[in-house]
Amino acid sequence: MTTLRSIMRNCRVEAVEGDFDREIRSIAFDSRKVCDGCVFFAVKGTQTDGHEYIDKAVENGAVAIVCETMPASKTAGVVYIAVADSSIALGLAASEFYGNPSSQLSLVGVTGTNGKTTIATLLYRLFSDAGYACGLLSTIENIIDGKVIPSTHTTGDQIELNSLLAQMVEAGCKYVFMEVSSHAVDQNRIAGLDFVGGIFTNLTHDHLDYHKTVKAYRDAKKKFFDNLPSTAFALTNLDDKNGLVMLQNTKAKRCSYSLLTETDYKGLVMESCFDGMQLKINNKEVFVRLVGRFNASNLLAIYGAAAELGMDESELLCGISKLEPAAGRFQVIRLASQAVAIVDYAHTPDALKNVLDTINDIRTHNETLITVFGAGGNRDTTKRPEMGQTAAERSDRIIITSDNPRFEEPEEIIRQIREGVPAEHARKTLCITDRREALRAAAMLAKKGDIILIAGKGHETYQDVKGVKHHFDDTEEIQKS
Repeated sequence: MTTLRSIMRNCRVEAVEGDFDREIRSIAFDSRKVCDGCVFFAVKGTQTDGHEYIDKAVENGAVAIVCETMPASKTAGVVYIAVADSSIALGLAASEFYGNPSSQLSLVGVTGTNGKTTIATLLYRLFSDAGYACGLLSTIENIIDGKVIPSTHTTGDQIELNSLLAQMVEAGCKYVFMEVSSHAVDQNRIAGLDFVGGIFTNLTHDHLDYHKTVKAYRDAKKKFFDNLPSTAFALTNLDDKNGLVMLQNTKAKRCSYSLLTETDYKGLVMESCFDGMQLKINNKEVFVRLVGRFNASNLLAIYGAAAELGMDESELLCGISKLEPAAGRFQVIRLASQAVAIVDYAHTPDALKNVLDTINDIRTHNETLITVFGAGGNRDTTKRPEMGQTAAERSDRIIITSDNPRFEEPEEIIRQIREGVPAEHARKTLCITDRREALRAAAMLAKKGDIILIAGKGHETYQDVKGVKHHFDDTEEIQKS
């Protein structure tokens, strides 16, 4: 029997009105998902306040309400519980409700602006290939020992996460690799989860529409490391100026990786081509199928995390050599015209710079580099001109187009990107709103040996316009063009 008392035992309860030993059947923070026997958590969100839906939750069958402020009028027979923070209480209660699944798994979280998906996905593949039953919680997909479940957020909500983790325990998973977004940390979506390790990749310009300042964005990521237990490891990228910041207050074992300085896990790129690179890790050489310094850094994080989890060095090097890029992450496509297309999720100025620098390091410069990109609507607008400047300065031609405009006008987003293009690069710039037409134009301009970078959407198979997701896949479209 599951009772209110049992699921709330780790929560900071300030007041209870009603039977604290009441049996409950489910938990929810969305009043539309409330049914008979449910506990409703009134959580204050960025758009709405769950306290406004308490009456609706009771009407739908809630037998208990967890809230920060007691309602003025209460319904007879319903238990009311006041807590300091409903979002934290939801995480702790969800963990208890599902049997504390994270404590039965080796859960590793990956946070940072860029690289989260690649690192989490490839760690999942590495350990799966080594014969372990594993779970993955990522932007692209959630996987339970090979069974794919579509993903809607980088990091799910408290109930979704614990439900998936419980399914992973049921499936016999040993390791779980999870992307941890700054939003998730800030909104306490990972409250109540037990991590055995955390990885920091980097911190660059992104999500300022939500966090407002770079410091607030950085501190959200730092909070993840601050909360790691002493039994966990904290693996950080010392090539990023914020790498050491993440370790300042952590109780976890501190370890680091770098391409530039001596660290626990030191890497060096020996040679590169579009099919992979020769990489030296802690003085051992290995050829990998990923490309670019940013991926070399990702592979160091993967190597370091796997080593901290106890994987044998020879098994680890062999496993890394077999890894393929995550979908839409520097995905190389050979076109019928004998041009090369590269599809990448780069949607921040730094990520775009990294991909373009990688291409420019490998190419002969006898070919033309055409970059097709845009920027998402209803997101941080300040990065748009930066992306325009970054692309223009590192490409021979650029085509600015629509990404996921959401509820903004695509033409206005394109105009803001165009403002960042230096005057001397204006003649090599095209603006084509329709993304399909933009890709078609790039394919028509590209000759044998030329390179087309298609940035921004990566693995996504849709385009979000006015709240409707229309099927659109960059990899499909460029091959049809």
